[in-house]
Amino acid sequence: MLNVGFMSSYNGSGMMSVLEASKNGLAVKPVVLICNNKNANAFNNVEPYDLSTFHLSSTTHPDPADLDKVICTTLQDVKIDLLILSGYMKKLGPQTLETFRNKILNIHPSLLPKFGGKGMYGDHVHQAVLDSKANETGATVHIVTAEYDQGPVLNQQRITLTDHETLDSIRDKVRELETHLYVDTLEKILSGDITIPSN
Repeated sequence: MLNVGFMSSYNGSGMMSVLEASKNGLAVKPVVLICNNKNANAFNNVEPYDLSTFHLSSTTHPDPADLDKVICTTLQDVKIDLLILSGYMKKLGPQTLETFRNKILNIHPSLLPKFGGKGMYGDHVHQAVLDSKANETGATVHIVTAEYDQGPVLNQQRITLTDHETLDSIRDKVRELETHLYVDTLEKILSGDITIPSN
């Protein structure tokens, strides 16, 4: 059984897929949600589940080092095995990244290393895919490091694109992949089909 924590800025849709799967036999125990947005819908979405919830942000801790420390301590206190970023729009601090090295997962809406890096999120990614006239895209689960979208890739799923795609159609297709990709990744970690690099 893996103790899993979550960080989100808005709805936490990937988190919700994991929570549902945990109710249906996935061997993970969701233990904590941290949001940097006090009005995040994720707080409301997890009410039926037994998670500790925290609003931790530059509002609660204006000093970045203090914020990093309290996030790290909060995650240590609940003894997480993996931290899942579900639409978390801030960069993690060095203490959290080092303490939980190779234990923080993020999902990116393209086939990394294509269309990744600073500023590449959400519709920015999908527009870049559209402009490039790529014949495929997808979603990637990767390990979080200090550099945006540079960590080791753990899992990817692909979709073929037609000549008639729009920004909306690409977004919808990738979002459908993202809905299941975290759960698929966790299943493969638990089965040994995906090996996370050791510290």
